[in-house]
Amino acid sequence: MEGDLARVESGLLDAVRSADPFLTEIASHLISAGGKRVRPGFSIAAAATASRTDAPASTDAVTGAVAVELVHLGSLYHDDVMDEAVVQRTVDSVNARWGNHKAILAGDYLLAKASELASSLGVEVASLLARTIARLCEGQLLELRHSFDTTRTEESYLQAIEGKTASLLGTSCRIGGLVADIPTPHTDALTTFGHSYGMAFQIVDDVLDLVATEEELGKPAGHDIEEGVYTLPVLYTLEGPHGAELRALLGGPVEPEARARAIEIVREGDGIARAIRLAAEFADRGREALRTLPDSPGVVGLWAAADYLLDSVEAAAA
Repeated sequence: MEGDLARVESGLLDAVRSADPFLTEIASHLISAGGKRVRPGFSIAAAATASRTDAPASTDAVTGAVAVELVHLGSLYHDDVMDEAVVQRTVDSVNARWGNHKAILAGDYLLAKASELASSLGVEVASLLARTIARLCEGQLLELRHSFDTTRTEESYLQAIEGKTASLLGTSCRIGGLVADIPTPHTDALTTFGHSYGMAFQIVDDVLDLVATEEELGKPAGHDIEEGVYTLPVLYTLEGPHGAELRALLGGPVEPEARARAIEIVREGDGIARAIRLAAEFADRGREALRTLPDSPGVVGLWAAADYLLDSVEAAAA
């Protein structure tokens, strides 16, 4: 897998290289900053479930992995503009360094290059990636519609994260299955795993925003509260005995003292524990899907990713 991910890194840089050196610099900015590469890793691992041997990934599997990561990166460029972020992956955000207009165009460029790569893998992959980009937009817009909304429902939250996070992780696994020509039931199981993992992943990420340290996050804790994004632990706490006090602090921009108190209220209640339990349920659904597949290095890697995800949040929340 390490060698395959190195091929992905090279493929990412090759994909965004333009005749305009300035566009190349902007488009490669977050690629050079690194990242966990969860989505391309899932594409490669899913393709690897077609074999019981630990062979290098095919060229098509690497191409699919690059395509899904470019979609993720393009969405980050756009998200940073909307959030007015100044840091992304420990470096200056693109919008902070070059301005919103250039960041938006560079994000569009990354999405276009992802679509170009997907088209080289066939109509089914190209159509799938196009639908996924649409789902990302739908999920993000749904979240924006509920900014600073203390009446936001759990259902609305889950719909938003299904679009903005789970859809791309499900697609990452499905593309791996498609390019490896894996039978449809096998590919469907991989898609279920990726989608379920994506739901758990976003819930865990939202929990960490409330329980991790600023050093671990690379930003102040409670950033979502500051942005008016009330995530699952907050929504659960609003339903509880301290909901009235928390609601009085929310509903609009918050000062640092109010944000700190809001985080304290959420940490003292059962909202974090309830959110972790739901994340575990989603992770279990993903594992159940993997149980239907024959043993392979790919299945082992995907299973380990689900275990690591839950272990990390349980340790942070302890």
